[in-house]
This record gives sequence, structure tokens and C-alpha cells, in this order.
Amino acid sequence: MLNLQVNIDQNSGFCFGVVYAIEMAEDILQEQSYLYCLGDIVHNDEEVKRLEAKGLKIISYDELATLHNEKVLIRAHGEPPSTYETALNNNLELIDASCPVVLKLQNRIKNSHDKKEPIYIFGKHGHAEVKGLLGQTNNEAVVFQDISELDLKSLPKNLTLYSQTTKSTDKFYEIKQIIENEGIEVNANDTICRQVSNRDKELRHFAQRFDKIIFVAGTKSSNGKVLYNVCKDVNEHTYFISNAEDLDKAWFKENDTIGICGATSTPMWLMENVRDVLMTY
Repeated sequence: MLNLQVNIDQNSGFCFGVVYAIEMAEDILQEQSYLYCLGDIVHNDEEVKRLEAKGLKIISYDELATLHNEKVLIRAHGEPPSTYETALNNNLELIDASCPVVLKLQNRIKNSHDKKEPIYIFGKHGHAEVKGLLGQTNNEAVVFQDISELDLKSLPKNLTLYSQTTKSTDKFYEIKQIIENEGIEVNANDTICRQVSNRDKELRHFAQRFDKIIFVAGTKSSNGKVLYNVCKDVNEHTYFISNAEDLDKAWFKENDTIGICGATSTPMWLMENVRDVLMTY
């Protein structure tokens, strides 16, 4: 036995938007045998499998277009106006679990678009939340993942800057400064969820306290990639896993202190599973 000392970060795990969506899905699945959900309810394969076993059916936009007279859950990421139009045309009852932070951001972007402001969104191309944000602008806003994607010399002299809610606050303000250094007036809207952005500082403190860090997240989680790198920055012995099967006993030595943490899309039960396996080493 390696006698590992294992602790789970109690600040890790689902953000309130994800908790709300999953609780809503589970409540409905207690009443009926199945429920359609547009896209993965959360970017974590293990949690999706758990809910699919309860009757959750994940569908694509193409499948939504052919569905009629059913209930469909809208996940926390939010949706563009076109989804609501499809629901109206197909007599679908939408169970809207869009995160309130995302809905507020969608409204702000729509207001900016209505005022014909040039809108730039710092976000991940193709991300579910970003699709919903773009939809508020008739897909006219410019989305960029990195400042290098923008031709600074050709940007308008005045622009409105927004961010996907799960992006890095520091990176957002760094981008704002770079654009302003080009003599451009930036109407910057810090729309990053503080429950997510505060994890950055919390995880830096957490990751410094242990010999090794096990970061648990789904491979599709943008937030997971960001927070994993936060841990890796302060503790080089940080390992990314999606479930307990990804653990490698060779990573550890006798009496190591181990910290387990995860993304806003990582369920606590999954981190507890990882802890339980580590305790058998």
C-alpha cells in the first residue's frame, strides 16, 4: 500500500447552471420514462451516460427538426432564436434550463446588435454557448478564440467586446488592452461568470498544497482545459483524467498527498470514484 493522503476540492464540481439543468432533467425523468435533450446536457461523458440510463435521449439539431409533439430540454448553454422557432413550428414543449448568466449575456448581445454595434465575442468556435450568442446577431458577430485571429489594423475604430461566460477574466482584459493599444475604442462587457472565474484563484491555492493533482473533466469541456492548465501552472505533477480508469499507479509514490479537483461540468460523484480507487493503491 502506498498510503496516499487524498483530498477532494470542495469548490470543484458543477456550477449552479449545470445543477439546475440536471435537477430539472431528473425531476422530469421521475415522472416519465424518457426526455429529449438538445445536445449533451453537460460536457462530461460519464454524467451523460448516467442520465441516459435514466431515459435521457441526446438529440442533434437535425433530429430536432424532425421531432414533433414532444418535450425537449434546453441545456444550460442556451440556444439561438432559431431553436425556439423550430419548437414553435413542430409543437415542441421546451424545458428551458438555460443558465441565467448566459441568458443575461444573450440579451445584452441582442441589444448591442439592435443598436448596430460591431460585436466581437471572445469564445470557442462551435461551442454550444457561442452558437446561442451568435444567434442573437443573425450570426453577424465575429467570434475569435485568440487575439492572433484578428487583423488589428482592419478592425473598426469603435467596437463592442463580449466574452463566452467560461473564459479567463485575465485573458479577456489582456485582449481588451491589446485592441485599445491600436487606438481602437473598446466597449468592453465583462460577461464572464464569477462562479467560474473565481475557480482560477481557488485552484491555484488548492494545487499548491499537494504533491500530485488529479484533474477530472470531460474531454469536450472548454472550462476543463482552462482549469487543468491553471493547476499545471502551479503544480507540474498535475494529471488530466476523464474517469478512474485513466489513473496510472506509476504516477504515485508512498505517502504522496493527492488533491482531486475538476471542471464546472465534473460531477462530485465522479471525483469521489477517483478518490476511492486511489485509496486502494
